[in-house]
Amino acid sequence: MPRLLPALVLLLTAASVRAADPPADFFFKPNDRIVFLGDSITEQFQYSTYLELYLTTRFPKANFTFLNAGISGDTAHGGAGRFQAHVLADKPTAVTINFGMNDAGYGEFRPDAAKRYVEKTAAMLDAAKKAGVRVALMSPNAVDWRVNDKFKLYVETQKRFYAPLKALAQEEGVPFVDQYAATRAAIEKLAQDDPKAAKVRPFPDGVHTAPAGALLMAHTILVGLKAPAAVSGVDVDAKTGETDTAGCRVDDLTATPYGVAFTRTDEALPMPMQKDWLPVLPYTDELTDLNWYGLKVTGLRDGDYAVVIDGVEVGKVPAKKLAAGVNLGNVSYGPVFDQANKVLAAINAKNQIVHQRFRGVTLFNLPSWLGDLRQSVDERKAKERARLMPKIEAAQIEVYKLAQPKPHKFEVRAVK
Repeated sequence: MPRLLPALVLLLTAASVRAADPPADFFFKPNDRIVFLGDSITEQFQYSTYLELYLTTRFPKANFTFLNAGISGDTAHGGAGRFQAHVLADKPTAVTINFGMNDAGYGEFRPDAAKRYVEKTAAMLDAAKKAGVRVALMSPNAVDWRVNDKFKLYVETQKRFYAPLKALAQEEGVPFVDQYAATRAAIEKLAQDDPKAAKVRPFPDGVHTAPAGALLMAHTILVGLKAPAAVSGVDVDAKTGETDTAGCRVDDLTATPYGVAFTRTDEALPMPMQKDWLPVLPYTDELTDLNWYGLKVTGLRDGDYAVVIDGVEVGKVPAKKLAAGVNLGNVSYGPVFDQANKVLAAINAKNQIVHQRFRGVTLFNLPSWLGDLRQSVDERKAKERARLMPKIEAAQIEVYKLAQPKPHKFEVRAVK
């Protein structure tokens, strides 16, 4: 069995891991009905799916509902125009607004377009406030100039174009996530490490996401909205048998200087580390600030130790690194990963219904020349939207069933 990659064996920077309770200033709240609003990057159901994945695995009893109102090619102007019909009509408690990629026009800075962008964004914030809906505002991702020389100009236009958003968010009293700044910083590092985008390409066409780019976006959004880092953590002293836990329970512990074994029952699951995410981990703080599933064992004799979960070896770690603490959240196989990965598959299946309801029903319109028929269609659309919502809710219940943590047998044993 291969050793854990160096990038996946991470030192614990605090004395102990905090429990996986959401902090009071985290944007998302239990029982939230969340709408992701935006353009084609939102309609891709990638970064939004990873936001769902984090919220579902980290808070498996929070009873979130997730809807997606992304439309390819849309702008803040379009979002403001459809805010009532596509957002407020679904009675959300929380909305994320992610426009701006198309608004700036992919060329030189245009003051008139920038003015309209700010005005229409403000209109959406005002409509949400009047409806009592919490909003998280964000700038879009920076374009990747490594894959298109024309984007060397546009990435500078973006900086100027999105600059007023922070002040607007402060004025309206809503949280703001500067995705542009965070993703540009990541791309600048990538430009040094991989200038021709031959190895790591989070935005394949320079704009839209691959899974790695979606993780970069989801990481930026969640950290910007003050998501908690820790899933759970276990500290074991192999000499004394003493344990310290956060966000989990330990039972049936046996400990010697040559290894420990125990049953671990967590309150939450780590996000399942997708192999497509691995190339971007160095540019997302190795997910130490989002997906820490900690294990720390002190008092072991020197040497290498196998970490085994339910009989499956998930890596080999030196005693010194175990004594410092390792993050098992970045292991891309094993029983804990398998369970969380089933949650991701169920989310993807549920979102097929979400997309069908929005793209196939909500957005369906007859031409104006059909006159009175349009009223009949609108009535049938409302009924079909209402018919599909229970299917989405039922699928969400199944997602939550899969997300409920289970006890696992952990072993840390010396490698002979």
